[in-house]
Amino acid sequence: MEQIKQINKKMENHFFYYLLCILAAVVGFLVVKKITSCMIKVVIALVVLAAMAFIYFKFIA
Repeated sequence: MEQIKQINKKMENHFFYYLLCILAAVVGFLVVKKITSCMIKVVIALVVLAAMAFIYFKFIA
């Protein structure tokens, strides 16, 4: 009977651990998704700005 209680306690701890790992993975994915979308927008804006500056200095100025 004591062994069954120990096994149940270990399984509860493992279940909680796995639940926290899944939760951390989901939160990490959402954070990376938000940061990446913002960084992509910044990179695109910088590329467009650099292209406009190149066109200005090469052909207009």
